[in-house]
Amino acid sequence: MQTEIVLDQGPDDHPDLSAPDGDTAIMALYDAHSQSLHRYLARRVGRDLADDLVAEAFLVMWERRADYDPHRASARAWLFGIATNLARMHERTEVRKLRAWARELGRGLDVEAPDTRAAAAVDAENDVTRYAEALAGLRPEERDVLLLTAWADLSPTEIAKVLDLRVTTVRTRLHRARGRLLRNGGKP
Repeated sequence: MQTEIVLDQGPDDHPDLSAPDGDTAIMALYDAHSQSLHRYLARRVGRDLADDLVAEAFLVMWERRADYDPHRASARAWLFGIATNLARMHERTEVRKLRAWARELGRGLDVEAPDTRAAAAVDAENDVTRYAEALAGLRPEERDVLLLTAWADLSPTEIAKVLDLRVTTVRTRLHRARGRLLRNGGKP
């Protein structure tokens, strides 16, 4: 038997969005989660696109409010699932951006820096370059669970609910993504 741990859940985490006061609930969700959603999306697709995707995610939430099942997942998890699906539509751009970022960081390195502080900065930039390339090389479903864990701070249980997967599938993808990052990105 699997035990599900639910954290930070209050009475407003599972609102009835299709009720007559659903617009008020969505406004409350916007106030509570728009900044963390923006941070998550900005890390994935950049700040400018994140602005658009946050607005689009709330628009989709509004348009599909009758589809929301408060017994299946929290509204926050559902919202992050919507945002992840929107980010997937921009995935090719995301992969190109990560690869370009890795190339650009590689060009700007000063490996001849004389002091220790500069050497540490070069090492850090090299690590970022390797990890950006490794992240771009992950399968999309692995990248999604990894970024939802690392950048959106969702649990495997929440990710499973929003991506309509079993928790064991999410954990397997997360394990594989981390393994590939370690193999392709360098240091553990």
